[in-house]
Formats: sequence, C-alpha cells, structure tokens
Amino acid sequence: MKTVELNNIKFGNGNPFVLIAGPCVVENRSMTFETAEAIKKITDELSIPFVFKSSFKKANRTNLNSFVGLEEEEAFEILKSVKETFNIPLVTDVHTESDVLKVKEFADIIQIPAFLSRQTDLLLSAGNTGKIVNIKKGQFMAPEDMRHTTEKVASTKNEKILLTERGTTFGYHNLVVDMRSLVIMREFGYPVVMDATHSVQIPSGTEVSGGQPKFISPLAKAAAAVGIDALFLEVHPDPSKALSDAASQLKLSDLKNLLIEISAIDKTVKGYV
Repeated sequence: MKTVELNNIKFGNGNPFVLIAGPCVVENRSMTFETAEAIKKITDELSIPFVFKSSFKKANRTNLNSFVGLEEEEAFEILKSVKETFNIPLVTDVHTESDVLKVKEFADIIQIPAFLSRQTDLLLSAGNTGKIVNIKKGQFMAPEDMRHTTEKVASTKNEKILLTERGTTFGYHNLVVDMRSLVIMREFGYPVVMDATHSVQIPSGTEVSGGQPKFISPLAKAAAAVGIDALFLEVHPDPSKALSDAASQLKLSDLKNLLIEISAIDKTVKGYV
C-alpha cells in the first residue's frame, strides 16, 4: 500500500489512524474555532494525528431552503484562520472545478463528495492540484467500482489518494455499511477512511436528512477492528442546533471517550504501542 504523507502525518501501512473531524459546515467563526480548538486539545492529549474538516458550503442539501453556507470569502477566511491559529492541516470538499481552483490555495486535502465520486472532470481537476484527494465512495457504488475513480485521479500523476466508506443505499431512505468495502478498497493500494457519521444518516427521509447517531460509536469501532487508516467524524458542540446534518453529527463532548476506544482497537489491530 502507498503511504500518503501530509507534513508529519502518515496515512496507511500500519501507521496509527488519523482523525479527520470538524463541523459539517462553517456556520460562523465562534463555533468553528470552538470545535477546532477542542478537538486539537483532545488529539494532542491522546497523541492522535488530526486533520480539521469543515465544508465551506453544502451544495447538495435536501431542501431548497436549507442552510448552504456563509458567503464564500467569509467561509474561506474562517478556514484559513483556523488552520493558521491552531497549526492544523485542513480538508474541505469541492463541487465544481472552479471550487478546486479556489480551495487548492489553502486546503491540504481536497475532498470529493460521495454524490460526485464519478465526476471525471472534477476528479481530474482535483488530481492536477497535486494535493491529497479524499474520495468518498458514492452511496450508489459497489466498492469494486472505486478502482475506476482512483484511476482517474492517478492519471494526473497524483497518487496521493484516500478512499472513504460512508454507507451504501439500502432501499429508500436507508444506508448500511458493508465492512468488506474497507478491505476491498484497500486492495487498490490506497489508504482507507471510515466516515462514521454520514454512515448513520437517513437520507432525505423528510424535509431534511435524518440520522441515528447512537450507531456512530459501534460503526467506528467495527471499522477500526477491520483496520482503517483514518476515521472521519463530523463533530458539533450541540448537534441539535447544527445548521446541517443535525441528526448525524457526533456531540463534541462524546468525542474523547470514543477516540480512547478507537485508539485501543487500532493499537491491537496494528500491533503498535
């Protein structure tokens, strides 16, 4: 397997898991800073590599009237400030080729949303930045299909690729996680990531997507037991008040205990101290 490196962080090849975490979307400066600072403190204490995640906008909301994001430049400025203030790498997602050109100036990892995981021009544009590209497996895709997705990015001579499991459509308004997908996607030679929060969504069940956050912990621990190179969690100080994915984000106060459990499993599976 290829080791994907980001500063002093290493994804894959038996290295300790990396935490990719933060609020679903940049709602405002204070909440974003509060969350980043708290996660940084926890991960420093537990010696867990940490990449901060937040979307500058959400282009695939269920309802036309749902919160999409702040003004673009304001969201960018907040993300840049978080990165500089806490000295942490940053991942944000893109929806268009023009998005890629904008975020490549400050994002360390460019994330391809699950709904767009087959969009060839978007994948090529992300690959051409030379940045790490995290591709979320589409809810409509079998893990075997992700081989073609990786080949698109790799065709740009960029093999800094991460592959993320986030559940597969199972009937209407339901997702399931097939843990075999983590094994299958790793066979392509790239590190694999488990998104334990989007995996508990109930997509588009009503006016907004629902969720079952009580299953975040069991799914994360099961994935760690299978073997993952990174864990993706959307985390919010008060998920009930979140402006996006309120029903599926992990409460910030629950993060530390979950990470302690994941770290113990990760050490057992990979055999490090």
